[in-house]
Amino acid sequence: MTRIDNGSDLSSSLLQPGFSVQSDGFGLITSSCTFKADFSVDASSVFARGATHPDTAFDFCKAHKWSVSYDSLHLQTIKVDYVGIDPSINGGERTNPNTSAANGLTAQNLTSHPNFFDAQSGFIGALAGPAPYTEDTSGTFAPAIGGGHGFMGLNGSCFEKASGGRFIGFVDPQYKSLYGKTQYLATTTTYTGVIYFADASNVQALYALLGTATKTNSWGSSFPLLPSWAPVGTVSGIGHCNLLSQANVEEFGTLYKVNYEIRYAKDGWDNATYINLT
Repeated sequence: MTRIDNGSDLSSSLLQPGFSVQSDGFGLITSSCTFKADFSVDASSVFARGATHPDTAFDFCKAHKWSVSYDSLHLQTIKVDYVGIDPSINGGERTNPNTSAANGLTAQNLTSHPNFFDAQSGFIGALAGPAPYTEDTSGTFAPAIGGGHGFMGLNGSCFEKASGGRFIGFVDPQYKSLYGKTQYLATTTTYTGVIYFADASNVQALYALLGTATKTNSWGSSFPLLPSWAPVGTVSGIGHCNLLSQANVEEFGTLYKVNYEIRYAKDGWDNATYINLT
């Protein structure tokens, strides 16, 4: 069939009616546009990643990806996805964090239990109790150590010295619920979230904060990563409660998409081991 041109020869792409715009509610704007063009139009050049949205109201959105279908009559249909950060959200520099929490139980060594040495509220008593411990001179339960035997605490617990030292285990079988046990299930809370940045320098600054703990919802003024409903705080003499444990990045249009993970410890992250932010 011979093509008869009438009106625009579509030597440049023509935006079709009905493009769509979506907001994720946290500041990320995405848009899908459809264009018609002659085969002579090079879509890979016109719609390269970073190309500006055709509507001036959304010119903060840049091309992320495109696809093309080659139609009859030497025409092509080009579909382009754009992404950007709403300028009214944080000046368009970053989105608000979109965070979710996973709460559950995980195996931990019994010696790390907060009730191991000193009785805590809500428990019937300490697991092993404080020193000093009593030597099992008859060797009924405690193994031989040096010229004597191990030292017994509460619930059949056994230590190598009267003052404590190495914890040998729960060795008295009359305490069936603890005999031979080495672990318990501790509560654990992990946050995962996503945030988008317009500038790579922010991503690099966030990387530098990996492994640091905070007592607020933010890691510095530029990185509020926790929602208002997340528990925060610090434990006196130990450390802050939330630790930034992951920050993974990928390019998304001209933006930087960061998936992050935060670990919460109600007993705090030891300031001797982890940097605690002021």
